[in-house]
Amino acid sequence: MLRVTSLFCGCGGMDKGILGGFDYLGHYYAKLPFEIVYAADNDPYAIKIYNDNFTHHAELKDVRDIVAHELPDHDILLGGFPCQSFSIVAQNPPRLGYKDEKGKLFFEMVKVLKEKQPRFFIAENVKGLLSANNKQAFPMILREFEQAGYHIHYKLLNASEYGVPQKRERVFMVGFRDFDDYFKFQFPVMLPEKVPLKFALDAQANLDEKWFFSPKAVEGMLRVREKMNKGRVQDIEQPCNTISAHLAKVSLNGTDPVLMIGERYRRFSPREAANIQSFPLDFQFDSVSDNRQYRAIGNAVPPVLMWHVANALAEIV
Repeated sequence: MLRVTSLFCGCGGMDKGILGGFDYLGHYYAKLPFEIVYAADNDPYAIKIYNDNFTHHAELKDVRDIVAHELPDHDILLGGFPCQSFSIVAQNPPRLGYKDEKGKLFFEMVKVLKEKQPRFFIAENVKGLLSANNKQAFPMILREFEQAGYHIHYKLLNASEYGVPQKRERVFMVGFRDFDDYFKFQFPVMLPEKVPLKFALDAQANLDEKWFFSPKAVEGMLRVREKMNKGRVQDIEQPCNTISAHLAKVSLNGTDPVLMIGERYRRFSPREAANIQSFPLDFQFDSVSDNRQYRAIGNAVPPVLMWHVANALAEIV
C-alpha cells in the first residue's frame, strides 16, 4: 500500500477516487493500492461531509498552519490549489508571486514536497490555470515543482471522456521524483462512449416544489434579459455542462446548468449534483445544509475521473 497525504481534501472527491472500491452507475471501480494517512481542509462543512464518509479522519486545518516535517511520511501528495491568486514578479528572470493569501497555498504544497520528498504528487486545477497571467503563471508553476525535485506530466482532462456525465475540464499535473516512474506513466485513455445526464437525475426531485423556479422568479429574470441563454437548459441525452460551487444561487440569467421539466425550469437537487460529479450513491452529504452541500460538491474533483488517473499511476507501482 502506498501512503497518501491529501492537502485541500474538501469533501473527499479526490480521496474517494484514489482509494477506489466503489460503485457508480452500475460500474465497479476497483480498490486501488493506496491508503490515506493524512487529510486536511479549512472548510468545516466539507470536513464534516468527509468524516461522515471515510473510516480515517480528516483534520480541520489551514494548510498554511501545517508544519511539513510533522506530517506522516507518505508516497503520494494530493492537492488542488487555488489558481486565481498568482502574480508575476517583475525581476530578471521573472518569478511567480501571489496576489493574496490564497496564492500562498500553492507554495505550501511545494514546501511539503521539498520537505517530505514523496515518490509522486497529483495536483488538479481549473482549465484557466493554463492561460493565467497571460500564460506566464503555468510554466512558472511547473518550474517550482521541478525545483522541488520532480519530473512533471500534465494534461487537460475532460471528465465526460472518462465515464462522468459532465463536461468538466481540469488540468492534472502528476509529478515523479524518479525518472523511471516518469518514463513509464501514461495518462488514462479516453473511453469510447459518454454517459448522458439522464442517468444522474433523480425522478423524486421532480416531485419537490423547492427545486423549481417560481413563475414569478422566471418572469423577473426574463424581464432582466428578454432572451435567456438557451445553453444552460441541459440536453439530458448528453453530458451536463460544468456544475459549480454556487448552484444554490443558480439563476436563469447565469451560466449554471438547469433542467426544463415540461414547461418549468428547475435546479438540480444536491443529490443530483453529487451524481453528476460521480459520487457513489452511498456517499452522504445531508449532515450539512443544502447550500453547504452544493458548495462542497461543486468544488470537488469527480471521484471517477480521479480513479482513472490514480489507476494509471497504480499500473506503474
